[in-house]
Amino acid sequence: MKKLLFIFALTLLAQPAMAAINATLYKSPTCGCCDEYVKYLEKNGFKVNAINSSDMSAVSKQFGSSNLASCHTTRIAHYTVEGHVPVAAIQKLLRAKPAIVGISAPGMPQNSPGMGPEVKGTLKIYQLGNAAEPKLFSVE
Repeated sequence: MKKLLFIFALTLLAQPAMAAINATLYKSPTCGCCDEYVKYLEKNGFKVNAINSSDMSAVSKQFGSSNLASCHTTRIAHYTVEGHVPVAAIQKLLRAKPAIVGISAPGMPQNSPGMGPEVKGTLKIYQLGNAAEPKLFSVE
């Protein structure tokens, strides 16, 4: 039994570190909170390719987030993540894999990552889609 546990432990230790999750983030070149959000994602296991754009309206329209827009638009897997969405909500999205365009923290909420100190349980995250009214995805 000890031998099996030892082999199991060695197997776990030999596993490579978890791979970073690729993210492409479109942002204004002059937006400081977008840069802070990039740092936040990178600290939480994302490999971010930040792309400056002078027309964020066109970017959010292209990726289906113009009705709940913020200052930056991120593509992760095949989802759009609009604005200062906490990693917890992104992880929920990637695990659940719902048939939606993505999720959004519209505007620039002061209690969101990259904007100010997060206040758990106060930030509403909405689904992106074709619904007439925004549908709540989670409260982070």
